[in-house]
Amino acid sequence: MTQDKPKWRVAIAGCHRMVTQTPGSHNFGAAFHAVPDVQVVGVFDYGGDTRAEFAACWRDVWGEVPTYDDYERMLSETRPDIVCIATRQTMHADQIELAVQSGVHGILCDKPLVTSLEELDRINAACGDVPLLFALDRRWSARYRRLREQLADGIIGPVTGVTAYGLSNLINHGCHWYDSLLALAGDIAPAWVSGFVQDLSGEPADSRKRLDPTGRATIGLSNGAVLYITPDGAHKGPGLPMSFEVVGENGRLFLLSDAAESFLWHENDPSNIQRLELPAETEPWPAGRAMVEDLINAVESGGRTACDAKQANAATEIGFAIHLSSKQGGAKIELPAKTRSLQIKSFDWGNEP
Repeated sequence: MTQDKPKWRVAIAGCHRMVTQTPGSHNFGAAFHAVPDVQVVGVFDYGGDTRAEFAACWRDVWGEVPTYDDYERMLSETRPDIVCIATRQTMHADQIELAVQSGVHGILCDKPLVTSLEELDRINAACGDVPLLFALDRRWSARYRRLREQLADGIIGPVTGVTAYGLSNLINHGCHWYDSLLALAGDIAPAWVSGFVQDLSGEPADSRKRLDPTGRATIGLSNGAVLYITPDGAHKGPGLPMSFEVVGENGRLFLLSDAAESFLWHENDPSNIQRLELPAETEPWPAGRAMVEDLINAVESGGRTACDAKQANAATEIGFAIHLSSKQGGAKIELPAKTRSLQIKSFDWGNEP
C-alpha cells in the first residue's frame, strides 16, 4: 500500500488477550501493530474493564480507539476493511455473517471456528469471495513451511501416512492437529473419518474434559493415504506442543515438540538418523504478523489465505466427524458429514452476555 492511500481499517471483536503490546499467541492487537499501514478503528468486547485496558494499552499507537459493547454498532460506525474475530466460537457464525453484510474485505477468525457443522455451512455461504483467515498458527510457522516444502520436494518420497500424538481435545485445540496433519500430507482432501471419543465415565461431573474430550481416529484421504491421531504421547510441559511421524515410500520424518526437534530417516541410509536444520523463530509469535500480512495480500490480490475456507472446512469437519463416528461405534463417516446439527460448545472464552 502506498503512503498516499489510507491505512487498512481494522475492527477487533474480543480483545481480552490483546491488552499488552508484547507479541504472543492470540494477541492479534500486537500482530496488527507489527504490520505497516494498519489502523485499528474500533474494538468490541462485553467487558467494560477489558475495553478500557485495550484502549489504554494501544493509545500511543492508534490514538483513542472507539470501544463498543455492541458488535453491530461497531461495524456500522467504523466501517472497517478487515474484522478480527477473537470471541468464543458460539458467536463466530453470527459475527462473520454481520461482518460480510457490512462490507468488510477480509476476516481473521480465531479458533475454534464453530459449534456445529451447520454454522460452518453458514460461514461458507456468507464469505463467498471474501478472504477468510482461520488463525491456525502452523500454516505460517517458518519451520512447518520448510518441512512442507521438503516433503513436496520428495525428501521421503510420496507421503503414505502421518501420525499425530498428544491430542488434547477434539474441537478447541484439535483443529491445530488436524490442520497440521493435512498440511504435512500435502493438503489432500479428507474423504472419511473413523474414531472414538475418550471414555468419560470415570470423570467427575464438573470435569472440564466433558466439555471437549480427546479421542483417537483414523482419517482417510482421497488419494488413499491414511492419517492417525491419538492422545498418547502428550507433552507434560507448558503449552500444547504436538509431535508427528510422517511416513513416505522412501523414509520417515520425526517431528518432536512441535517440530522444534526434527529428524530424517531414509531407507538409503537406514543406520543414520539425521537432524533437520529448520528456521529458528527470532521474534515472539512471528506467525501473528505473518497472518496479517497474508490476509492483507489476499484482500489486495483477490486471492486466498494460507488457511482459508478450504483448509478451515477440512480442519473443522474432522473433529465433529470423530464425535459422529464414535456415536456409531467407530463407523466410517464419509466427508462432508451428512449430520450437520451436532453442537459442541467447547470451553468458555468470555465475551458472551
